[in-house]
Amino acid sequence: MFKPSLAIALLSGTLVSLSAQAGVEEDRLPAANEKMPQVVQRYHALTDDLVTKYRQHTDELKVTQMVAHQGQRLWQQAVRDVQSGHSDDRSLYWSRLQMRAELGKQSPKFNIASWQREILTKAVEKSSRGFSDIDFKDDASIKILLTGFDPFFLDRNIEQSNPSGLVALALDGYRFSVNGRQAQIETVMIPVRFADFDEGIIESLLTPVYRDKSVDMVVTVSMGRSDFDLERFPGRNRSAEAPDNRNVFTGASKQRPLPPKLENDTLNGPEFVEFSLPVAAMQSVNGRWKANDNHIVSTLSRGEFQASSLSELQNSTSVEGSGGGYLSNEISYRAILLQNQLGSRIPTGHIHTPRIAGFEPATEEAIVEQVKAMLTAAAKSL
Repeated sequence: MFKPSLAIALLSGTLVSLSAQAGVEEDRLPAANEKMPQVVQRYHALTDDLVTKYRQHTDELKVTQMVAHQGQRLWQQAVRDVQSGHSDDRSLYWSRLQMRAELGKQSPKFNIASWQREILTKAVEKSSRGFSDIDFKDDASIKILLTGFDPFFLDRNIEQSNPSGLVALALDGYRFSVNGRQAQIETVMIPVRFADFDEGIIESLLTPVYRDKSVDMVVTVSMGRSDFDLERFPGRNRSAEAPDNRNVFTGASKQRPLPPKLENDTLNGPEFVEFSLPVAAMQSVNGRWKANDNHIVSTLSRGEFQASSLSELQNSTSVEGSGGGYLSNEISYRAILLQNQLGSRIPTGHIHTPRIAGFEPATEEAIVEQVKAMLTAAAKSL
């Protein structure tokens, strides 16, 4: 089942970077609240409850556990909401930011140091993203771990939703039968922030998964192009000139691709890796959109082309993997690199969903249903 105790789970591993840009996301709250108050305030009771308990707290040791519990309640409420028919991933994102903002402004009934506030922020971040809620039941013989992403590019459209986030909320805990075997999906939500990736959020999440062989498939999901794309060859380098959710730019470009970092060092690995999802099974699903086995990559020497094999990409400098040059490509690269480093044979890969403009609930519901069907088909092949 691999559900660690809440306190241990929250204080181990890396999750949130508390850099100088940390308040950029919270600074969007007034504009978001003005534009879509019902979305931003949907879980205000949970935020208010956190503030009330926090301001009354006198125990330095137990306050972290209390904050983590409130974050976990937020995650679980968002999951229940979506699975009850409210197809919107955005309230979770904005409510998490409200909790973070309140933890920065309010104080408990003891003198709290800045490092203690950082621990509390990490606790609410991790628990409200589902990291402490991964709970495979004992009868699940096919276990699938799936990741989604927060909404992003919010300065372009503050009402933006992310279908991958809705997929994660809709499928958390989803159980189904495959050839007489019980299958279960557990999910987490990943921030759209370069610093978190550089500090090892993906490696922290997946190292025990690959090391302990605790799941049967790892699927990362993000919003992409016009159809579904199964990204065959993730690339190592960043090349997108777009900012993350903290308006951080990496300085990379297609002319000057840059490698990401891992805990202050350059992330070392081959320029390209290859995914191992059961492609044929996933493409066999009849749905509204095509599911492409995407081989298109870009290198410095050849530009964009369709790669036929991983060996063809040796001695190249990656510009874009099949998943592009942004964090959607990077999450799959890091996952597959780690899988290879740990000698794991757990099928791993990335699904790009069709893109949406702003918030399109009917389209996003259809995306969720097709992902569910693709994962069901994939599970039959495991």
